[in-house]
Order: sequence, then C-alpha cells, then structure tokens
Amino acid sequence: MVHIVGLDGDTAVSRVGGKAASLCRLNIAGFRPPAFFVVLAQSFEDGKAKPGLAKKVQTALSGIGSGPYAVRSSGLAEDGAEHSHAGQFDTVLNVAADDVLAAAEQVWQSGFSETVATYRAVKAGGEAIPPSIIVQQMIAATVSGVAFSADPVSGVRGRCVISAIAGLGDRLVSGEEDGQTWTVVGDQITEHPTSTAVLTAAQVLEIATLARRAEAALHGPQDIEWAIDAGGLHILQARPITTPLKDPPNPDQTLTIFDNSNIVESYPGMVSPLTYSFAVHVYARVYRAFVRLLGVHDAEIARNAAIFDNMLGRLDGRVYYNLVNWYRALALLPGFTLNRSYMETMMGVSEPMPAEVTEAIGPPPVAGWRRGLEYLRLARVAGRLVFEAIRLPRTRRAFYARLNAALGSGLDLKTAGPSELVAEYRRIERDLLDRWDAPLINDFLCMIAFGASRNLLEKWLGPQGLTLHNDVMIGQGDIISAEPAQRIARMGRLAAEADVVEDVIAQDWRKLAQHPALQAEIDGYLAKFGDRCTEELKLESLPLTEAPAPLMFAIAAAAGRPEVPPAAHQDPDWAALFRGRPLRRGVARWFVGWAKARVRDRENLRFERTRIFGHARRVFVALGREFAARDMLVDQRDIFYLTTADVLGAVEGFGLSADMKGIVALRKAEDAASAARPDPEERIEMRGPALWQGAPAQGRAAETGAERNGTGCSAGQVTATARVIRDPRTERLNPGEILVARHTDPGWIAVFSNAAAIVVERGSLLSHSAIVARELGIPCVVGLKGATGWIRDGEQVEVDGATGRVRRIDEHG
Repeated sequence: MVHIVGLDGDTAVSRVGGKAASLCRLNIAGFRPPAFFVVLAQSFEDGKAKPGLAKKVQTALSGIGSGPYAVRSSGLAEDGAEHSHAGQFDTVLNVAADDVLAAAEQVWQSGFSETVATYRAVKAGGEAIPPSIIVQQMIAATVSGVAFSADPVSGVRGRCVISAIAGLGDRLVSGEEDGQTWTVVGDQITEHPTSTAVLTAAQVLEIATLARRAEAALHGPQDIEWAIDAGGLHILQARPITTPLKDPPNPDQTLTIFDNSNIVESYPGMVSPLTYSFAVHVYARVYRAFVRLLGVHDAEIARNAAIFDNMLGRLDGRVYYNLVNWYRALALLPGFTLNRSYMETMMGVSEPMPAEVTEAIGPPPVAGWRRGLEYLRLARVAGRLVFEAIRLPRTRRAFYARLNAALGSGLDLKTAGPSELVAEYRRIERDLLDRWDAPLINDFLCMIAFGASRNLLEKWLGPQGLTLHNDVMIGQGDIISAEPAQRIARMGRLAAEADVVEDVIAQDWRKLAQHPALQAEIDGYLAKFGDRCTEELKLESLPLTEAPAPLMFAIAAAAGRPEVPPAAHQDPDWAALFRGRPLRRGVARWFVGWAKARVRDRENLRFERTRIFGHARRVFVALGREFAARDMLVDQRDIFYLTTADVLGAVEGFGLSADMKGIVALRKAEDAASAARPDPEERIEMRGPALWQGAPAQGRAAETGAERNGTGCSAGQVTATARVIRDPRTERLNPGEILVARHTDPGWIAVFSNAAAIVVERGSLLSHSAIVARELGIPCVVGLKGATGWIRDGEQVEVDGATGRVRRIDEHG
C-alpha cells in the first residue's frame, strides 16, 4: 500500500521516521518549516516505487507549491536522541518535479548502503531498515547553516553555537567546507568570526532564539538546520543533540550591573591584572573609611565586608564599577531612607538604577519617631563633617607628613631584595592607603561645596550666577594642575631662544646639556612631575622619567607658539551683584571662596595620589626585576600580569602557585584577545555568576547633525580645526587646534597646553579636564557623548565653553 503523510500528519517516529516526526511537530508548534510531505518507507519495494505512488506524489507536490525540491531521508532511528545517523543516508537537492520519484528511490535505496551498514554495526546494531522519504520545498538560500541550542563540544547548556555558510548548507553539513562560527550566551554574542561575516549580529541572535524555541517545543536540546532567503529565516529540520551534555544549572537570577561611565576617566581602556587588583584593594580600604566618616559603625562595616571588597569589576580587560554594591554601600549611610534619589546621584552614573535593585536594597521609608531618629543621625553626621572641616588643615598637614615620610624612606630600590621591597609596599599600605583621611574628607566637602555654591548662585543670580561660578573658579594661583602647562610654555620659549627645537624632539641630551637653563627646567619638571603620565593610575604606564617623548613634543609645540600673557583673573564686583543685600553678599562670597579652596586642595591632593601610585609602580617594577633574576618571570614587566596577591604571596609565603610564568602566559593571551575586541558597552547587566564572557559591543549608529550640547565648564568661544586624539603618547595636537577626546587624565596636560578648546565625551564640572581648562582659560565642554565619532578629524568646529554648545561648521554648511 502507498502512504503519503502531509504537513500536520503523523508524529510517530515508528511510522514516519525521526526527521519527519520532528518536522511535523515543528509545524504543529507554529514554526512553519518549508512545505513538505512524507512518503512512508513501505511505499517502495526492492528499491522501486509501488504502483500508484507516482500519481500520489504529483498530487502531493501540487499541495506544497512549485519546486525545486529537497528529497531527504527519515529513518526510524535517524535524528533520534541516541543516534543521529547524520550524513549516512543520501540527500538530493534542487530536484525538479518530474525527477522527485527517482530521487526518492535513490534515497530509499541508500538505507542499504555500505556506509549505513557500517554506522549501524558500530552505533545501533540490527538489520538495515529503509527510511521514509521527505519531499520539501527548496529555499533559495543566501546563507544557511546549523545551530545547536547547547554546545555539543563542551556540553554546556544555554550556550548556542551557530555555523553558517553563504548559499546552501549542504557543503557545511557534509564537511566539504568550513563555515563561520558564532557562540551566543543569553543575548550576548561571545565569539564571532574575525573575517567578513556572512551574518549580521541581529541575524545571529535571531537564529539563536530559533534554536532555543525548538529546544522548548521539542523538549530537549536541538541541532537545527536553517536557511535565510528573501523572505527571512526558515527552520529546515531539527534533531536532538546526541552528544552527552552537562546537567542543567540551577536557576540564579541575581542581577549584577557594571558601569564605567565615571571610572573610565581614571582607568581608561585595557587595565593590567596588577593595576586592577591594586585598585580593588585601594577602593575597599578607602570606602570603608568613607562610610565610617559618615557615621556607619565598624560592626556594620564588618558585616558588609563583601560589599567593599567588590566595588569594581574587570570585564574584558576594562575596569567597571559594580553598581549594585555601590548602591548597597549608599544604603548603609544615615539619611538614606529620607532621600534615596539624592544619594543615587552621588554615584555619578549616566543611567538610573532599575527598580528591581532600588526596591530590594536598603530599609523601607521610615515614619513617626523613626523618621525623627533618622534626622538625629543625619544631624550627628553634619556635626562630624563640620568638625572635620574645621580641622581639615591639621588633617592635611598630618597626611603630607606621612606621605613625605613614606616616600622618603631612603630605601634604594635598585639594590633592595624582594623582602625589603614587599616591606616597602606594606608601609605604603599601612601609612597611606589605610589612612586616606585628608583626600577623602576634602573630596567629600568639595563635592558638597561646589554643588551647593553653584546652586546658591543660580538661585540668587539666575543664569548670571552660573557664569560667575565658572569665572570665579579660575585663578587659584597655587593649583598644581596648571603648573605643568606654565612650565612647558617657559621651556618652549627657552628652546626657541636657543634654537634647539629639533634637538628637543630628538631627545638629544648631549646637545641639550649645552643649554643649562633649559636642561635645568627639564630636569626640574621630571623631578616633580615625572610620575604624571598619560593613564597615570595604571601601574603599567610608562612615566615621563622613562618615556619623556610626550613632554618633549609639548615643549617643541610651545616653542612655535607666540607668548600669551596669563589670563587676567579679577574678583567679581560682589557689591554690584548683591546691591542692597549685604547678608547674601557675605554668605555667597565666603561660600564660593571656601568651595574654591576645596577644589584647589582636591587637585593638589590628587597630585599626591599620583606620587603614591608612582612609588608603588617603582616598587613593583623592582620586584619584577628580582623575580626575573630568579627565573620566576621571563621579563621584569611581566609583573603587571600578576595580581598583588600573586606578588606578595610569592614573597610572604601565602602564594598558591609556583608557576608564575604559566600564569603570566595565560593572562597575556587573555588580554591580547580582549584588546583585539571593541570596548564593551558602557553599562552591562548580568544574571547569576558575574563572570564576563567577552561579548563585543553592539555597533552604534553613526552620529549625525550639525549641533549638539554637552556641559559647558570653561567659558569662551573658539572656531578652529578639530583634532580627535585617542592616545596622546602617539598622536599630536598642533597649536591652536581643538582637542576632541573620549576621556582625559592629568597626563594629558602636555596636550592641553596646545589646545584652543577642549571637547571630551566623559566628565563633569569637577573633572580634571574641566578644572585645568578653567585654570588655563581654555574653553571646555565635557560630557558630550559620542563626540569622537560625531566630530570628524580635521573639520572646522565651533565650541562655546559657557553654554556647552558644539557646532560642526562643515556639516552646517
């Protein structure tokens, strides 16, 4: 008897075979694979179609549409959970309607082939059984392939593996050609081809979703074949994955949020394991001290130790804030229940925290006598801050004394052994990192004073008050961040007068020594600011004492600029501004002056942080030298691929592994792969274990338009050529050009000295770039997201540092 089963027909494997049963189930479940019908195996005898089959096939073909067709097998044991029989039976593609019957006979006969017999002998056993036959509309595929809803190699569930090839997928399935491969975890593409891809990121995610839907519908991990044509994505067939898989993980929906919108100014780009581990330690110590200053008891701090030990994360080699732990730390502070929203702004991130986090963390709002108790706690904190503000000069003097003592210990790092070097590091920890009082107190008071004084002037004077606030913050005189630019200008004049600009660029120290005044200025600069390099908080960064090229280029550029007199800074006419309001005048004048002093001290204390980090860098490099001399490392700079625990443990005895070379090799390979990928997104959310899988950032649409607004933080209007600088160590800014950068740090001061204006993607009114720009009188706009992609290198741009407006002249026409 002749039997043909249609689209919504029999799903019993014993009748239609494994592949056809899966297709029927997919169709019933709404996947709509290309139209097909099944010719049951008993419709053939001795390799030939039984009488009447030809007519039924032609009738069935008219029901599934015009060809060409694919003719495939569907054996009883094929595409089963235990044995797939993949590739053992014949498949005939692009079959015309008149040739379908002959192709079906060929596929049926392949069930008795030597290949199938060998496979069954090894895998399944038993006698050969001919397959049923699937006749299916062909897809005019532009790209096709296979997808596994679980990784068949590692056995990991939830990791979708996709292989694709241009055109039909038969060459990929048969092994004739290698396809391109993607790995998808959740909604993140964690691996992708390095060559030009045949799939877009959106198509990859759509295929992964299709494979997971098939897994859910067919009640087990699936290996699917798919194709894309002009009509979109189609599933062609599905079979269970037959390789053993690992047990499914237990559910864990704990949310972790990483964000680098703020910290990227301190730690841009790739960050070494040593720097990251050092930063984790510093943040843990400093923010314990911070919450203690604001009234959190030691017992409460100890109960929440895991919060402070996990303030940061390292994702694909880049440093991020762990925002959920920052929010947990804020929730410990007095007054949190009274003003959650204000405290959230203290985190300084660009997006608010989701309700899932904010509603689950911290005590509920208080009322009645508990509310009064909370105000009492706040009053106590306010009193403590007033006390700390009064004695800040004394605290600052004590900090400087400890700092100078620690940095002037007299230890000769060139001759010190490992134990002496580790003891020096422990001294830095004990005397400075664990007693970070002056910078901590001043930074917090600065944040309060700067914001409050700005709001006060705006309230009393309107927009004029904001302009006044920017102007009055200029001209500190003793702010150390402005000193490098002044010194560079002076050295430039000396180089021009001595006609040695080319010798400065060439770093010809022999010729420069013939000009004692210039040589003394350079030596003095390096002695004071030698640690102030680009990305200076990274221990792996080369300081100016080792790589002075950026300084020398800045001196050469300054030599070609005409001398510009320092910006005149006049005190505001307070009497005219507050005519008839002497009380307001007195309050505003005192408050703004106090805020100005806190900004000055903040910049100066941050310079001392640079000195501390510079000394720590020298200590670790010396340890690297000692490790290399003992054949523990290949090169002394390999020390940056170890963590502080690795380094200290190797000397003090608590280390875990003696194979430091192996650890370094592994981390070098990981970091090389991370560096080759684009920076991850600014904000990343994870569920469960917060281990980054290295997904590339999603492509962003090109920025367009002629005008955008950021935060104006240093008044002045300039129209000039824009120069997009990503690495000031290798790129140069010509005098009079507008600097456009993703972020800056104190090491960019040599570039600042040439800038006519500054535009930065990141930052705030208290960013280093904003403060130095105000001090140097350079118009500056910060917080202009996407500026380096929006502004084209070399085009004419107009910058208004007061309003924050940036206009592309060429685009505007």
